[in-house]
Amino acid sequence: MPRVKRGTKRNDRRKKILKRASGYFLTKSKLYQAAQEAVERGLKFAYSGRKQKKRQYRSLWIVRINAAAKINGISYSQLIHGLKLAAIDLDRKILADMAVRDEQGFAALVVQAKAALGTKTAA
Repeated sequence: MPRVKRGTKRNDRRKKILKRASGYFLTKSKLYQAAQEAVERGLKFAYSGRKQKKRQYRSLWIVRINAAAKINGISYSQLIHGLKLAAIDLDRKILADMAVRDEQGFAALVVQAKAALGTKTAA
């Protein structure tokens, strides 16, 4: 069986790790083993960070919707419930954008939500 020397494959793999680690502090950007550990750790944080980003945006949208709803005289939970009863299917991202950019349109949605809540309590 022939002897296998893994020069190029090994070097390519090491170069890829060290390139990802460029900018890290001290040995983490220069020595392969330390760089590999730092890169793997960074990738773990990147993975969880992508999940956290979604949570943080959703909470930001809720805060914006709540602030605009309070200005229009309704609570966030009542607004969402009223929109569901009125069969208005807008997600929180769109509602938050409307709350910031289109105040009249958001106010119209609030009126519809209040009307749907009023008909529910009357029935």
